[in-house]
Amino acid sequence: MLVGFICNLSFAADEFSLLREERIGELRINLSEQEVKKKIHCSLKLGPEKLWGADGAYHQTWDYTGCGIRLGMVSEKKGAPKSIESITLVSPGNLSTKRGIRIGSTEQEVMDAYKPYWNKEDSKSFNIFVAGSVYGGLMFNFQNGKVSRIFLGAAAE
Repeated sequence: MLVGFICNLSFAADEFSLLREERIGELRINLSEQEVKKKIHCSLKLGPEKLWGADGAYHQTWDYTGCGIRLGMVSEKKGAPKSIESITLVSPGNLSTKRGIRIGSTEQEVMDAYKPYWNKEDSKSFNIFVAGSVYGGLMFNFQNGKVSRIFLGAAAE
């Protein structure tokens, strides 16, 4: 039982470090909106700010469709400066993860890069490759054996 507990702590630590350290291009979780505006130069479409009962914070979607980037942004107060809570990359996005995976990379390249973080159960349940967990990690969708979508953040509560 102690071994299982230690393994679970190890996985949780790996999951947390992956979420904290991973990047898509120069974008990362908790990056401030001021820094985001310096790093992305495509036109921006803002979604409405919505108060979520689950966390009591204000959430907003920032779409940079010309760059294939969607950011989930969050702040404690309505209208306050926000920071990144999630990053989604699709075509025509050309950014890559810290380990070099981008839209169009193969399933094998993803496996080679992220196997130490591979969550087999979540991957099977959601029919994607999950590094970390759906509660905080990096997720890859595939189409015809190639990466079609990259998501960094929490996909479930």
